[in-house]
Amino acid sequence: MKRLLAAMLCAFCVPSAVFSDPATECGGSSQVEIGACVAETLERVDLTVDIYLGFAMRAAEALDEITGRSSAVPALDAGQAAWSAYRDAHCDYVGATFGGGSGTAIGVDSCKIKLGRDRAEDLMRYAQ
Repeated sequence: MKRLLAAMLCAFCVPSAVFSDPATECGGSSQVEIGACVAETLERVDLTVDIYLGFAMRAAEALDEITGRSSAVPALDAGQAAWSAYRDAHCDYVGATFGGGSGTAIGVDSCKIKLGRDRAEDLMRYAQ
């Protein structure tokens, strides 16, 4: 009974991000294979963010045109620039936590994938 309770407690306390780690998604039998897979996944996520940013930008342009103001496009540009700076700085920190170890690049790319997926989801909320 105590083990079941402990397992349930752990399941609710462990962040769901642990279960969606891009390096784990890749599988692979070596760091080289995992690193290549994570790098390819990052490329796809970055492309997705760019596509969704385009959708959001078109929606912002339409909003600015309809309202006769020019506030949505500059706000989206500023938001994207701030997000990019945050992603890079935060993932650099994540990389630093590896202490220069061989998994650093995988950790940094995995971080960028997680944040990129979240950004793509956020951008789609504003694309119409």
